[in-house]
Amino acid sequence: MKYIVKKIQEADYGCEERTVRYLPQVLLRLRDETGQEIDMEVADAELLAKDINEGDWVFFDKKNKIYKEELL
Repeated sequence: MKYIVKKIQEADYGCEERTVRYLPQVLLRLRDETGQEIDMEVADAELLAKDINEGDWVFFDKKNKIYKEELL
């Protein structure tokens, strides 16, 4: 299934301790092709490396890695 990225915002962790190997996360608001919306946390660096922005269509593999749908 593919999703459109509706909103990207910094994840809110309150006052929780972060581990040494912590990767900063962002919270994505995603809408699928049927109009259903979900929230998903993804590493901010992964979005930057894959140039994923609000308005882009994305999909996830079996390991929940995010990928940008490339338009032909």
